[in-house]
Amino acid sequence: MARTHAQWQDFANTLSIEGRAFIDGQYVAAADGRTFACLNPATGQHLVNISWAGAPEIEQAVSAARRAFDSGKWSTLAPLARGRILKDFALLIREHADELALLETLDAGKPIGDTTAVDVPGAAYCVEWFAEAIDKIGGEVAPVDPKIVGLVTREAIGVVAAIVPWNFPILMASWKFGPALAAGNAVILKPSEKSPLTAIRLAALAKQAGIPDGIFQVLPGAGDVGKALAMHMDIDCVAFTGSTAVGKLIAVDAAQSNLKRVWLELGGKSPNIILPDCPDLARAARSAAGAIFYNMGEMCTAGSRVLVHADIKDAFIAEFSKAAAAYVPADPLDPQSRMGAIIDRVQYDKVLAYIASGISEGAQLLCGGRAAYADAGLFIEPTAFVCPRPDLTICREEIFGPVLSIITFHDIDEAIRIANDTEYGLAAAVWTSDLSTAHRVSRRLRAGTVWVNCYDEGGDMNFPFGGFKQSGNGRDKSLHALEKYSELKSTLIKL
Repeated sequence: MARTHAQWQDFANTLSIEGRAFIDGQYVAAADGRTFACLNPATGQHLVNISWAGAPEIEQAVSAARRAFDSGKWSTLAPLARGRILKDFALLIREHADELALLETLDAGKPIGDTTAVDVPGAAYCVEWFAEAIDKIGGEVAPVDPKIVGLVTREAIGVVAAIVPWNFPILMASWKFGPALAAGNAVILKPSEKSPLTAIRLAALAKQAGIPDGIFQVLPGAGDVGKALAMHMDIDCVAFTGSTAVGKLIAVDAAQSNLKRVWLELGGKSPNIILPDCPDLARAARSAAGAIFYNMGEMCTAGSRVLVHADIKDAFIAEFSKAAAAYVPADPLDPQSRMGAIIDRVQYDKVLAYIASGISEGAQLLCGGRAAYADAGLFIEPTAFVCPRPDLTICREEIFGPVLSIITFHDIDEAIRIANDTEYGLAAAVWTSDLSTAHRVSRRLRAGTVWVNCYDEGGDMNFPFGGFKQSGNGRDKSLHALEKYSELKSTLIKL
């Protein structure tokens, strides 16, 4: 049965939290004793001190991963056998769903209703999906001279460093380690220092499921740990989700070390285009509110720019204002809460600075614009601006908070020009009643995902996820994700 607000609070008060790194099958503290504090952003409460991995821990983890991979105890297991162990891992994630959801909520300020319904089930589904897929894909027999047998096969790439963000800690991590483990690799997971708790707990569940020591490890720490992994000569691949600025640094580090494979899922400034023949303006407005206020706007795919046709601008704003009123920041442990807390003070101050920028540059404040419960946690009101032009700072830069820019256009060509006028290309949406318009506009939008008459729906593992331009390269999810964690080999046998 679902827990009540009081029951979640009681659970939080009795929860035992692990804060150490997980290396070669066991939890270990940093050799130098260095730690950093993990705080609840909704209350400021100190949760636990987290071990900050240093050079000794990084070397131990990489050595263990290389040793475990080279032994073949995971990489040479039959795909079906690996899949069975990963399905046991997924089952354990489900069995510990409430614990993991609570860790996520306390750590990242996310509403418990979201972590129990989306984040943790989504992570289990991802691991299970790749577990079931890995024994159903094969190689090729190339059409060559009949005196030659030509085989094209895929092999595990080796040691993978997965560096993941703080906004969807367990879900984004699963999108990396799910396919990487399924393909036979050893994984070193580096969670964000802002939200490391679920990654640390997952390590013990992976061992319990039967994943061999050294194959799944967790190194907490800040940017220095990520840089060390990106520079390490014995890591074969880095998969990163985070900001474009950090992604560029990782690419440089990888190039300057051993030219390891680098896969980057980066930022976004996604346009949500409302055409005058929108089939349901009220639904579009509710969807637009969810696209920017869900997860406190801390989403790379956030629909942070609504482009609305001049003919329906006033009607849309009226509907949007009603929809936005449903998002009220509140205690993340309350199952009824739709908005939680901003991840930390740095991000909180950054979002408030962007709001101030919007006001100073002449944008009309439609709703919000202030801190909520300033003395009780890092909460910000859902905020929307009507912008006089599309080149304001809040219209161009990724805010990663609950701040929407509403921009007016007069024809489709102008809408597409504004939509594509960004360094990013992660996601976009268009609302129209005309099927041909939907196809034409979708083709012209430079984005990795385009939704039509919805936003951020259909989050099935069958769809690849990633972006164009400076939103990164490679794809998470779907069978295409396996391409990132394997190498192609051609074998030619003369008969």
